[in-house]
This record gives sequence, structure tokens and C-alpha cells, in this order.
Amino acid sequence: MRENQKLKFAKRLRTGMTDAEKKLWFYLRADRFEGMKFVRQKTIGPYVVDFCCYNGKLVVELDGGQHCQQIEQDAQRTDFLKRAGYRVIRFSDTDALKNTVAVLEQIWVALSVRRASPSPRPSPVNGGGRKAKSQKERK
Repeated sequence: MRENQKLKFAKRLRTGMTDAEKKLWFYLRADRFEGMKFVRQKTIGPYVVDFCCYNGKLVVELDGGQHCQQIEQDAQRTDFLKRAGYRVIRFSDTDALKNTVAVLEQIWVALSVRRASPSPRPSPVNGGGRKAKSQKERK
């Protein structure tokens, strides 16, 4: 496929968010990864990626039903992104919906690889390491 055709095809697939994308985006957009910010539906070369953390050079892809027949295209896409310096991790929609905590932990581990001195692993579900104030501290 030519570059323009690939981009048009990718944009057509992403006309709306799936339930899995909505759920994962809730956590990724909330800045729960110690300053590693994510953007969604961004163009990198001839491809539109589901979620991208530019400063962590990480692409997170959710593969739903539309990907069943796209194995070869997904491999080409991953190769392109890797050559561009990104790491790509893929999850199924089912994992994002039913195993969200495990998915977030895997994203955290992937981002930790890029940090010079990773801090102890906080739970991205509970605020990315931001310590909740105790009742004494709130008073």
C-alpha cells in the first residue's frame, strides 16, 4: 500500500473509540505515569497510532476485531515504528477491558525502561506514585 493509502485506511478505522480505547484512555490521559504524557490517535509517518508517549518513545496499540485480517499490515506498521525509534506494545480489546490493571502495569514497565533511574513501581491505577495524603496531613 502506498503511504497515502495507508494513512487514509488508518483514519477510516479510527472514526470512533472502542470501549477498550475509552477505558484505557481514561488512565493514560490522567498523567498517572510520572510525567510521561500520552496522546491518542496521532500520526507517525503513514500510520495513525492508538496511544503514543513521545518522551517515552512508546506506542500502545489495541487490537480489536478490525485487526483480525490485518496481521501483515500490523507487522509492517510495527517495523516502521521500530525503525522510527518507538517501542510498540499491543493488547487485545479484551485485555484492556477485563485486565486493565495488568495492561497498565505492562505499560509502566515499558516506560520504566526509558527512565535513567526508575523510581519504585507505583500503581498507575492509584495515581502513579503520588502518595495520598493521610488524614493528619490534610488537617
